[in-house]
Amino acid sequence: MDNKKQRIFKQAKSVFTNKKTAKRARIAYGVAWNLFLLFLTIGVAGGVFAAGAGAGYFASLVKDEPVRSYETMKKDIYNYTETSDVYFANDVFLGKLRSDLDREKVKLADVSKHLTNAVIATEDEYFYEHNGVVPKAIMRAVLQEVTNSPIQSGGSTLTQQLIKNQILTNEVSFERKAKEILLALRLERFFEKEEILEAYLNMATFGRNASGRNIAGVQSAAKGIFGVDASKLNLAQSAFIAGLPQSPFGYTPFTRDKQVKENLQPGLDRMKVVLKRMYNGGYITEKEYKEALAYDITKDFTKPSADPLEKYPYVMVEAEQRAVEILTKILAEKDGVTEKELKENDETYHKYFILAGRELKQSGYSIHTTIDKTLYDAMEQAKNKYPYFGPDKPQVKLDPETKKEVTVMEPVEVGAILIENKTGKILSFVGGRDFKKQELNHASRAVRGNGSTMKPLLVFGPAFELGAAAPGTILPDVPLHLDPSSPGKVWPKNYGGGYSGLATARYTVAKSYNVPTVKLYSQIQSKNPVQYLEKMGFTSLHKFDYTNRAAALGAIQNGVTVEENTNAFTTFANSGKFIDAYMIDKITDKEGNVIYQHKVKPTDVFSPQTAYLTLDVMRDVFKYGTAAGVKSRLKFNADWAGKTGTGVEYHDSWLVASNPNITFGVWTGYDTPKSLQARGSLSYSQRTNFLWASLLNAAYDKNPSLVAPKGSFKMPGGLVRRSFCAVSGSLPSEACARAGLVETDLFNVKYLPKKVDNSLGTGKFVKIGDKNYLALPSTPSDFVETGLVLNPDFIKALTGSNLRDNSAIVPKLKRWSNLLVPDAKLPENGKTPASVTLKASGSTLAWGAVKESDIIGYRVYKEGGSKVASIRAGTGLSYPAKNGTYYVTAVDIAGKESAPSNKITIGGSAPKKEESKPDSDSESDDE
Repeated sequence: MDNKKQRIFKQAKSVFTNKKTAKRARIAYGVAWNLFLLFLTIGVAGGVFAAGAGAGYFASLVKDEPVRSYETMKKDIYNYTETSDVYFANDVFLGKLRSDLDREKVKLADVSKHLTNAVIATEDEYFYEHNGVVPKAIMRAVLQEVTNSPIQSGGSTLTQQLIKNQILTNEVSFERKAKEILLALRLERFFEKEEILEAYLNMATFGRNASGRNIAGVQSAAKGIFGVDASKLNLAQSAFIAGLPQSPFGYTPFTRDKQVKENLQPGLDRMKVVLKRMYNGGYITEKEYKEALAYDITKDFTKPSADPLEKYPYVMVEAEQRAVEILTKILAEKDGVTEKELKENDETYHKYFILAGRELKQSGYSIHTTIDKTLYDAMEQAKNKYPYFGPDKPQVKLDPETKKEVTVMEPVEVGAILIENKTGKILSFVGGRDFKKQELNHASRAVRGNGSTMKPLLVFGPAFELGAAAPGTILPDVPLHLDPSSPGKVWPKNYGGGYSGLATARYTVAKSYNVPTVKLYSQIQSKNPVQYLEKMGFTSLHKFDYTNRAAALGAIQNGVTVEENTNAFTTFANSGKFIDAYMIDKITDKEGNVIYQHKVKPTDVFSPQTAYLTLDVMRDVFKYGTAAGVKSRLKFNADWAGKTGTGVEYHDSWLVASNPNITFGVWTGYDTPKSLQARGSLSYSQRTNFLWASLLNAAYDKNPSLVAPKGSFKMPGGLVRRSFCAVSGSLPSEACARAGLVETDLFNVKYLPKKVDNSLGTGKFVKIGDKNYLALPSTPSDFVETGLVLNPDFIKALTGSNLRDNSAIVPKLKRWSNLLVPDAKLPENGKTPASVTLKASGSTLAWGAVKESDIIGYRVYKEGGSKVASIRAGTGLSYPAKNGTYYVTAVDIAGKESAPSNKITIGGSAPKKEESKPDSDSESDDE
């Protein structure tokens, strides 16, 4: 063996010592070394190149990303969508506005430690160690993306998720990911970990709450799922919530229709995963882990909360609409756009209106309204219990889905509003019968004709202000032709028909007469009385309303809202100053800064004297006028002044009235205009008036000092009480005083009557039935009476025309019974009256009337030619006779007397009739 080893050693030695062999070895070594150096150089250069290329690519991806300052990033990461809150008056919370996402901001200190630990253990286990990104996780995510791996573990830290959701987008691209990494690194330089964690907890989405609404932020999740604040969550609850962001709608326990899901297992399994990670991360002990696994989380699920849109739909919707309108102006003003430009440019207004709506639903504002919750609730209950709205009526409508005509039953709707006079606060309102059936707010958004409630606003208030009338001004309520477009037509007419003759302005308002109202309006129309409506907040006036006389009766082109109409009446209660009604008191942002505060800005409309005079005449509406039955329905006393109103064809019914504290207006009608008249014990106006009283009674029960002030409207200086003639409105004459036609009323000292009445004089007349006719010089004195006669020039000046029947101008009142209208002449036919036929029943003589138009009466004679009686035409044609023989003649206005009738003898066993041949051309009416 030793020899063999020696041989092998010698052979090997010869190989290495052989020059030829050694040369080959050196060459091979040199080649190998050079190849190693070459590959090493290429590898290093390639690595450097790759790194440079990667860096260059990364730089190209983020080259357009601006360098963000601390302030910019702070604003962005804390700018999470937050639902705005709505409050009743006195900071009584109402609810959150409608939004696609409910979110409520919370401080990190007010979040359960279990929840913050659960989020970190589940979403970012290295949160407190990394600087915004975890390279290993990013490389893993990139590799999975490049290889299209079915397992996507993700590589985003909480910081990156915050950047993605608050600054960038959810776009899947390398460019977005590169920007996310860059901004995450920058965010970690600017902010503390606690700030980042708080922002994430408020930003993340968590599925649905028990009410079926989408939620974001841990506070909304805690309240919406378990009914507790985020600070009160236990370990199991915290783990359940922390697991939701991975698949919010997959793990959420609630359905959209407010039900608990049948299959809760995915969410429960996810909760167990979170607990396991918390245990593995050392956040909880083994005992806590097991107890939490065994905990029945389902028993803690909360019930659906009362949706403010369901309980207070009219308030929520109205508050949102008004807040958007306010923010529209604020946003436009910030951009230098004036309110005038907004009104005149629809496109500009629409732009800022959209922005305002978005701002309101995303910025967590607090909207403070003026609505008193207790008053609102009380009036809603009273409305729901009111039994006299009237019948539903059929209406043909187009079905929006089938496009076919269908017949539906429409109910009588209601709109009502309660306004505090001195501030303009809308304290309460009634928006309608049922929001689910009709979402229109009839108190603020429905536009209808306001009927006779327009009269004080457009006619009597302006007329008193202009000195064209006073409460004691005499107006004609007779057939007139006041429509310039149809001069041959009698217009207007009073509701219910008929005429009252001469009426004061006060009486006209109380009884709501149309004719004298339009007559007065025609006298002031050249002074542009519509300007007063503009000052009182009417926004829907049409150019036609400035010339149309029917506007005096509330027949305006577009109509008004209940709010506008009621608000205008507060002008009288505020001594002639208009204070615009409002519902939004203030709006504050998330930090409590006031971005809007309502300011009261009174507008001068009427003098205090005019305001009081108008109030005073409207008091009579409740005393003896169209609302006389209302006070008996109220459970309290107050100084009320107001006006009723009826729309065209009885489509609308109104009552608006003020006391020193409040003004309350009610409207009823069908959404599709149709007559409110219906069979029943109550008229349409009574139904409206009694509803007005019922709603006020409900409000009184909650706030009696507001609804029923003890004081009365205070009369200002500049008003005096004066006597006037009830025929002309002028200073009383002796004739007026003798007739007992002197009245007293209030006058503005600026417009006291100066002329003495010249409308009356003494005259002779005959009376036929209830009518008076001027006597002729030849009219027999036994039929003539002496009394007051109206001056024809006065009548023409008062009515503007010669009436066909001037007797209609005299009111049907006992004290006016002797007043004679001069044009009421009884035409004489020039013929001798026909004879009558006399009959007897016992000792009573009787005869029929002669059918001739100029007969003024009959004379009864006893045989021998002695007249025993003169009987006026139009009365009972009979005479109780004593024993004797009698006959009767007819007498006309000119004094002509007919031939004697047949004779009848009274006395003995039976009356004896003696024949008498009548005139050949006479007519008689035997009974």
